[in-house]
This record gives sequence, structure tokens and C-alpha cells, in this order.
Amino acid sequence: MTHRLDGKVAIITGAGSGIGRATALAFTEEGARVLCADIDGAGADETARLACSSASSFRVDVTRPDEVAAMVDACIGAFGRVDVMFANAGIGEAGTAIDLTLEQWNRMLAVNLTSVWLCAKYVLPHMVRQGSGSLIHQSSVAGLVGVGGIAHYAAAKAGVIGLTRQIAVDYGPQGVRCNAICPSTIPTPLVTKVWQERSAPQAGGPSTAEQIAGAAQRHPLRRLGRPDDAASLAVFLASDESSWITGQALALDGGFTIA
Repeated sequence: MTHRLDGKVAIITGAGSGIGRATALAFTEEGARVLCADIDGAGADETARLACSSASSFRVDVTRPDEVAAMVDACIGAFGRVDVMFANAGIGEAGTAIDLTLEQWNRMLAVNLTSVWLCAKYVLPHMVRQGSGSLIHQSSVAGLVGVGGIAHYAAAKAGVIGLTRQIAVDYGPQGVRCNAICPSTIPTPLVTKVWQERSAPQAGGPSTAEQIAGAAQRHPLRRLGRPDDAASLAVFLASDESSWITGQALALDGGFTIA
């Protein structure tokens, strides 16, 4: 442990598994106290347990304003402040502009974009009052470049980047930074599910696992991402090491977007 986050308090949504869990553990290892939030209360509890005494858990539906407000209040009540908000919760689903239903479109934007705004809405007053804070938003390379078969997901993630830049401009003068992480393929359960939907193999064709493994060859570094890759970048963005970085959409992609 290098104590890069000593004294900081963070909220992480989607902390019950995958990138959220990896980030919660990385934050506590670096000295932060963390509120692990997830719609899967048992998953959030397990993450907090793994993080030991430096973390607590909170069940939240990030699409509900009252629950997001209560989450922020719970963090303030437990730890007295909030320095970092990692809006990481999200869903994935395949669909093209023709195939999607309005219900699918609205659900995707609610979970992957509106929730990010809600997290900012309720945490920013505390950060402005403190004169400091770091908002970290989970976006995707699909918000930067075209990726086939995920129209509503890509639209939401591009919206996250626009929101990130706007918050950076609006609240930078009050000492608040805001950046977005844009991962390429990190085969968490959520990502694997989308691959299964987008490219269900024909009889005798490659399995989903084989297709995901093949995707590594489209990255110059010839591997897919790991949850720890995202967690390491989140630690940097939460720390004072990144104190002059704001409004950025950082591609975490093994070179995918430049290839």
C-alpha cells in the first residue's frame, strides 16, 4: 500500500462485482474509506466485507433520485464527507436502431446516463462546499468510436462523456474535477452477456468465449482488459496525482481506438 488515498472518502456504485468491486478493494488498499453501493445488496455487502473495516455497503437503485440522495446522505453520515464519486453502475444489452424498443432505449439511458447525472447532482453540493472533489464516470470506447450492435449503449456512453466535460467546466472553479474512463473489452459478467446477445454463434461456429478471446487480437497489446486495469486508473483519478486533469475521456483500451 502506498497510501495514495489516505484521508479520502469515496462512493462507488456498481460495487457489488466486476470493476466496481476491484476498485473498492483498490481504494481501501490505498487508504480510502468507501461506501460500496449496488442494486445487488448482497454483492455490495460482500465487497464491503472483503474491504474490511474501511468500507460499508448500501443498496441503491441508481435510477431513483430519492435512493441516490439517500446514498450520498449515508456516506456523509458514516464518514463525514465525500471526496470521490465513481459512477460505475451500468447495464449492457445488444440492439440496433431498428431492433430496439422504446422501453429498451429508455432503460439503457436511465441506468447508464441518467444515473450518472443523479450521482453528480446529489454529491456536487458537498464537494463544492468542501472546495474539492473528484467525479469519475464509467463510459466506454463505444462512446468514442462506433462499435456494432449496441446503439442505445453507445448513445448513453457518449452522453456520459458530454456530461463529464460539462461538469468539469461548470464546477472546476469550485475545485471539483470530473473525468470519464472509457474501457474497451473487459470480460466481466455484464460484458460477456452482451457478447452472447450480439454474436450468438451458428451451429458449429466459435463459442462466445472463443469470440471474446479472439477480440484480444484487435488490440495492439494483444490482450483484453482486466477489472484491475480500470481500478488502477480510478485510483489515479481519485488521487491528488491527477489534480490538474479534468474533463477528459480516457481510453483504457489496449490501443483499440488507435488501431
